[in-house]
Amino acid sequence: MSCREKIVSNEYADILTDFIIEPDSPLRNMDIDYCYQNIEGTLGILYVNRAYVEEFDVSTYGYLYIPKCYGLMDFGKTGIGAADISGQQFTQSFDALPLINSGMLALQGAPLNLTGKGVVVGIIDTGIQYENKVFQTADGSSRILALWDQTVQTGTPPADLLYGSEYTREDINRALQSGNPQEIVPSTDEIGHGTELASVAAGSILEGGERFIGAAPDADIVVVKLKQAKEYLKDYYMIPEGVPAYAASDLWSGIKYLDSFAKTFQRPVVICIGIGTNLGEHSGLAGTAQYLRTIASKRNRAVVICGGNEGNEAHHYEGNIILPKTDNWEDVEVRVGENEQGFIMELWGCPSFSYTISIRSPAGETIPRIYYRAGQTQRYSFIYDTTQISVDFSLVEQSSGDELILMRFQNPTAGIWTIRVFTEGSNGIANYHMWLPIREFSSSETYFLNPNPYVTLTVPGLTEGAITTSTYSDRNNSFYIESGRGFTRNGRIKPDIAAPGVNISTILGTRTGSSYAAAIAAGAVAQFLQWAVIEDHDVMVNSNDIRNYFISGASRDDSLSYPNREWGYGRLNLAGVFQWLAGLR
Repeated sequence: MSCREKIVSNEYADILTDFIIEPDSPLRNMDIDYCYQNIEGTLGILYVNRAYVEEFDVSTYGYLYIPKCYGLMDFGKTGIGAADISGQQFTQSFDALPLINSGMLALQGAPLNLTGKGVVVGIIDTGIQYENKVFQTADGSSRILALWDQTVQTGTPPADLLYGSEYTREDINRALQSGNPQEIVPSTDEIGHGTELASVAAGSILEGGERFIGAAPDADIVVVKLKQAKEYLKDYYMIPEGVPAYAASDLWSGIKYLDSFAKTFQRPVVICIGIGTNLGEHSGLAGTAQYLRTIASKRNRAVVICGGNEGNEAHHYEGNIILPKTDNWEDVEVRVGENEQGFIMELWGCPSFSYTISIRSPAGETIPRIYYRAGQTQRYSFIYDTTQISVDFSLVEQSSGDELILMRFQNPTAGIWTIRVFTEGSNGIANYHMWLPIREFSSSETYFLNPNPYVTLTVPGLTEGAITTSTYSDRNNSFYIESGRGFTRNGRIKPDIAAPGVNISTILGTRTGSSYAAAIAAGAVAQFLQWAVIEDHDVMVNSNDIRNYFISGASRDDSLSYPNREWGYGRLNLAGVFQWLAGLR
């Protein structure tokens, strides 16, 4: 079986690595069926025949090495959808207010003429409906510089990557000129989310009855269509059938692909990420965040990440146990819905304290206090219901250094479950956080009874050096109640900026969600990169530099103090950046 076949096969497990597998690696002499893809530096992906892989769990493989699954950060759809359009017409009313109120639309005209020209906007998502005129120039040529479809295995993969099919602008133009474009470039966006993000960030100017404009209408567009996560991963995370889910391993490959289009001092790249998860250490240190931090530190790159829609979902709990005291525990109650098939819940502690748990079912059956057992997943069942629970401990999780307790509930009984959290250690406040899966991956009726709406930015939105957006409605400058909120678990400032994400005009209709806020911000970054790099005003700029420019130009209310957990450093205002540069504010 070829490497391409192994990478896409459900019979091969994806394992993230932070070490390089050299040609003379002992693995090559152990008769193990595998394939290896280096990503960058020591980061890579190992694809191993699952016949060689023991039962998939954290105690065996380590938390860091199991790919997380990400969901789409799209909260609401109004108007036409992906299945309702031909890819040729847009008939809904276009609303330019989000671009106007973010100080972006005026900058597309004289004297600055910032339209993203010379900049690459990279979208890693559900693909793109490339036939749509919003991704073409006035003469009908495609503005899509390249498209990597990870789901199609009949074409040639990109250089230095091992699967999927890459289509160049020349390929897409030939397809557009043919009678059946899909015969030449057999790629589309069945869900529509990637098409929507690309149109918001970099859609062309359409006039007349099809009026539309994106934030950076002259930017080049590069798209990665992520393949769905493998079934064994979806089963492990108990993701409901039919719900889009994407593995970190494929996201890493997509980031590598987009980064390859950057040419320092010649062609800057902004990467827009509109997917997220609740699982992870929420400090921006591990896995995908580690890789994105590396990309963000490079010259002429920018990373923009959505903050998620988890602020009002009751999926986060924060506890504080004061030591010393007689009762060194507290109870955390979780309501489980009638239709819940299963979920993973994580508890992250802080150093200098140790944590253990006991679990009580809605029927009153109790699992006694569970202690750490090295390298062992502990499994439990009940007499009066079919619930099965497995518990993994990581006393010193590799990326954060903190304790992790991962609880996996299968077929949980509906009702109130109680997790009693015990702690021991030095005198002080033993702080800990717990998260349930994102809304898309669990029943809407499963939530904490006493939640905390803060520290609800989704992973990888806590990445240091990246530009992370929260979401607000620009019609009345109100914070979107569903938006993720900061800060990080270790107190670092996130989000960085708030961007419009409520009732946003996309080429497929009006949409709401944090992914659209990220797309608007990515378009603003493309406009800025044109000025900074293409026009030689700050050719050494990187993602963190742009973040600081945007902070300096942000709109702020006198009634609030900044930075804060909802708005970060304020509302996106690109015109304000240039007013600040000109000394006018």
